[in-house]
Amino acid sequence: MFRTRLLSGVALVILALLTIIPGGHILWALLLVISLIGYHELTRVFIPEKRSALKVAGFVFITLYYLLINSFVIEYLNSLDIAHRIFEKTYIHVTFQMLMFFLLALALLICLLAIMVFSYPKYRFEQIVITFFAFFYVAVMMSFVYLVRDLPGGVFYVWLVFICSWGCDTCAYSVGMTLGKHKLAPVLSPKKSVEGAIGGILGAALIGALYVLAVNHWAGAELSVLNFAIIGGVGGAISQIGDLSASAVKRFHNIKDYGNLIPGHGGILDRFDSVIFTAPIIYLLVVVLVQ
Repeated sequence: MFRTRLLSGVALVILALLTIIPGGHILWALLLVISLIGYHELTRVFIPEKRSALKVAGFVFITLYYLLINSFVIEYLNSLDIAHRIFEKTYIHVTFQMLMFFLLALALLICLLAIMVFSYPKYRFEQIVITFFAFFYVAVMMSFVYLVRDLPGGVFYVWLVFICSWGCDTCAYSVGMTLGKHKLAPVLSPKKSVEGAIGGILGAALIGALYVLAVNHWAGAELSVLNFAIIGGVGGAISQIGDLSASAVKRFHNIKDYGNLIPGHGGILDRFDSVIFTAPIIYLLVVVLVQ
């Protein structure tokens, strides 16, 4: 079991290197596939039907959302000058992409409600809610890995997503096993401790600081060590919430793993539950503290 988990972990690292370093369309395509699989893993907990109109609608709108954030598509839409024609007739003071995202989310909600109405009573209202939620929770939040990588200097910043999530998890486990005495969430996750959580946050902050020191040395950058330590600590704290949230859903529905796609790790959501939460926070912190 340990060997399988280790080999799968190595394969994930190699895949990350091959896609994140070049970024662009390669990373975009990988995250689209990951989002579609993760969306399927989450929705099948609530919608066991294999051929569900709700799931199909989700797949379609996730694909449309990823097309919306694709840099090539954005450049094409901007070349049509649609944004100028819209904004000159309204009082909307948001970016064109934000407006399109809002309209896309609204269209998804209307589509899901229409499916519920015209197939009544096949789908329950809570299934509509979880389908809408899964679009944001899996696809939108996961897409911030691509959005961080697409920032100026993103090739350096994007690794903070994984440093905060997986680095924090490793540090929290080590400290918890050594010093853990007070239960963090005794009913939900009895093995996690307050000491481990604090150790994970401090460990992620330390790794973030060491990482930027390495970047400054090898890449000739002049990035703030303090800012990256803050990003690491905050990201580490958020990643633990993501991990516990995914565990809560599994406990409520009495399932061990979301899937078995990754040997030794489970499904996409089992491996990327903390990454999903961390990526949007890293994007925000990088924009505020670094850009």
